[in-house]
Amino acid sequence: MPRSIQNKSDRLIGKDGIRVDGRRLDELRPIKMEVGILDKADGSAYIEQGKNKIMVAVFGPREAHPKHVALTDRAVLRCRYHMAPFSTEERRSPAPSRRDMELSKVIREALEPAVISQLYPRTTIDVFAEILQSDGGTRCASITAASLALADAGIPMRDMVAACAVGKVDGEIVLDPCDIEDKNGEADLPVAIMPNLGMITLLQMDGKLSKEEFERGLNMAIKACVEIHGRQREALKNKYLEIERSMEEYGGEEQ
Repeated sequence: MPRSIQNKSDRLIGKDGIRVDGRRLDELRPIKMEVGILDKADGSAYIEQGKNKIMVAVFGPREAHPKHVALTDRAVLRCRYHMAPFSTEERRSPAPSRRDMELSKVIREALEPAVISQLYPRTTIDVFAEILQSDGGTRCASITAASLALADAGIPMRDMVAACAVGKVDGEIVLDPCDIEDKNGEADLPVAIMPNLGMITLLQMDGKLSKEEFERGLNMAIKACVEIHGRQREALKNKYLEIERSMEEYGGEEQ
């Protein structure tokens, strides 16, 4: 069972190796993904990872506006990461913060290697990630959901991008830190990969890790990303299986 934390001096990992939310050190938070849930967007996805709730919409490829942003040899991928005012315990300003703008850039750069943008010159592909509820690790969850939404929009991709972070808490390397672990931990290592190509598209680190800790954490994150990638594929399959079932039912009714 999850344990309550009274102050920052309390340990977040028990003597039995169980974390504050009841997980083991190498255990992901529960993940739920859905695809194609916004009718007005070209592609969309929703993810719940722990208490995180994130909606992503994709529009495009479409004619670049304003014209001066267009590139003659490829599409321009634009990303907007935004935390809703009600997404955290303390109400946030609805205006984009410096962190929102920084993470918008991070998410775009993590997705760009996957998108075959050369097929759509002089166009833009817009990705909007709205954080409805935040509990740590929103940049990684947003990358995972954005990749799903791009696939749902039919954007040609080399592979889907899956992302996960590891952290150092109470001297231990832990997978997929929640908010309290993220805020009180000693290090954070977000990672995004294209598993089928064996390519890392995002690697950041805050805090200090030894060489051994870094290598162990990176391997832990990559393994988790491979698992998340499998769940992305399942989410896409579930959408099209549902469409197929609906078509079969509709055809049966007509007969």
